[in-house]
This record gives sequence, structure tokens and C-alpha cells, in this order.
Amino acid sequence: MLLKIKGKIEFSPEDVTKKHKNQSSWKRVAMIRTDCDLDRYYAWFLKRRFNLDLNKNLRGTHVSFISDKLEKNIFDQASIFFNGKDIDFYIDTEPRSNGSHWWLRVYCPDAEIIRESMGLTKEPYYGFHLTIGHANDRNIEHSKYILNQCKKFELISNEKRKPFEEHEIKEYF
Repeated sequence: MLLKIKGKIEFSPEDVTKKHKNQSSWKRVAMIRTDCDLDRYYAWFLKRRFNLDLNKNLRGTHVSFISDKLEKNIFDQASIFFNGKDIDFYIDTEPRSNGSHWWLRVYCPDAEIIRESMGLTKEPYYGFHLTIGHANDRNIEHSKYILNQCKKFELISNEKRKPFEEHEIKEYF
């Protein structure tokens, strides 16, 4: 099941990490911002159920849909047209993890169209996702343990990403 969420497109968000500042001369970034705390909501469930503390996202609840090397003029032209526009995206409600990072899968056909119009691939390298949080050095082993237990007891499926069209969509107003 997917939940439909409304966000706002933001091109060139403020550099809040050392990595982003170091890459800002060549890397172009655009994201979908929300005014919800969905990442904190899911992190609360992980803390409550599994005693797993995750570090917060520095940028709050968002979906990065461009984080690529791209010609500045193409990026700037798209920014003029799309920046500040409302956009719908869809989240898969089942958390995912690689052991250190936790996220929700995201589908966004409109963001795919924007990427393709800029000469990028339809999907980013890491796929569309909404980060819930990440484990730090103190709790990384606990995070990996929780992921393994969730898989073992089928609390998290090993199901591959299904095409958008195969999902049931729920809209809440």
C-alpha cells in the first residue's frame, strides 16, 4: 500500500553538511520538502518497539530527487520553472534498512519526468526514498541486529520494489 503525500519542490537547498559543501561546486541538488514529521514518526516507532535510536535528518522530512553532476545552465533553467511548485509523491509504508540507514521507499512519477527532462535517468542511483534516520557508531550493531530479526520474523519483507502501477494507493485529506 502507498500513501499519497503532497510536498514542495526546492532546488539548491542550503548546504547543511560538510559533504554537501565540498561537492556544491559540481553537484546539483533538488528535493521535495514536506511540512510533516513522517521521518520522526517512524523513528519513534523504531525506538519504542526496538529501542533503536536513530540520528535525525539534518534537512527534516524530504525526498531528494536530484543529487547529480549536471550542467549548471540546465539545472538553473529547471529551477526557474519547477522551484516552489507543489508535487505529489507516494510512500511505501514498510520501513527498509541496510543495517545502518533506515528509509521508506518513495514513488514520484512527476519527479521522474523532471529528471528525464533534464537529461538524467528516470530514477536516481539510490532510488527515491524518504530517510527515517541512521545509526551512529554507538548503536550500529544494534541496528544491524534489529534488521536481521525483522527479516527473520518477517516483520520486514525481502520483497523487491514493485512497479508503481501495481500498488494500492490511499489518499488522506
